[in-house]
Amino acid sequence: MDARHLLKIAAEGNVQAFQVNATAELLAGGATVPFIARYRKEATGTLDEVAITFIRDRLHQLEELDQRRESILKSLRERELLTPELEEKITAAETMSTLEDIYLPFRPKKRTRATVAREKGLESLAQTLFEQADAIDPQTAALAFIDPEKGVASAEEALAGARDIMAEWVNENQEARARMRALFEKKAVVRSKVITGKEAEGAKFRDYFQWEEPVAGAPSHRILAVRRGENEGFLDLSMFPGEEEALQVLESLFLKADNRAALQVKEAVIDSYKRLLSYAMETDLRLETKKRADSE
Repeated sequence: MDARHLLKIAAEGNVQAFQVNATAELLAGGATVPFIARYRKEATGTLDEVAITFIRDRLHQLEELDQRRESILKSLRERELLTPELEEKITAAETMSTLEDIYLPFRPKKRTRATVAREKGLESLAQTLFEQADAIDPQTAALAFIDPEKGVASAEEALAGARDIMAEWVNENQEARARMRALFEKKAVVRSKVITGKEAEGAKFRDYFQWEEPVAGAPSHRILAVRRGENEGFLDLSMFPGEEEALQVLESLFLKADNRAALQVKEAVIDSYKRLLSYAMETDLRLETKKRADSE
């Protein structure tokens, strides 16, 4: 067993390292949680089923994290993208979400609005706007990028493409994702409403036809109930914090000035949140709440 994992699980579970090691060995040998708790008390230091289950689940999570880490490092090496600084960040990542956030800018991309804009030669315009210098007039700067052959027929089309690129930068920014993830975990509200025309058929979910509750305080049985209603086609379900607060967080990270270029950046930030980042964070939160509910 990896010594780092042993010490980490021991600290998190408030148990001794030898207890974690003994439990891991028994689990690896095929022993079940009830068997270990009942018949291997001497080996584990009398750990109960709750502690043994925690060790089992945490060990599985850390093993999955290591496997994903190695897969990412291999991919980056093969594409000659791995720098010492990037490798250090990847090695230090302690959660799957942090690891995926680090890797996101380097993942092979599908064709997106930002990749189309890059193909049109608009990345340098995006970089200029993103700096938010007072001397920059976006309309004037965009004129140099008009190129009908590349599909850029006007300054506004050039600016729109530049905003698409900036929106992707915002979405892939590690600090922005960490701040958004924390906001969603603390302040997201789970909302459900009945799908029009499904009232009679979905009557067993009537308690959730028009319902909302902070995710952080919602009991697992209610989360599972609304998810069942959604899966069975009777409820629409969402998990978002207040949009205004989310945008304030992002604007504090990316807006560096009060000028015309900054207005373009602000548009990109808003688009990034509404079109990309909010849905990515909601997906993560849905997965996290499901795991939490399933484990209780």
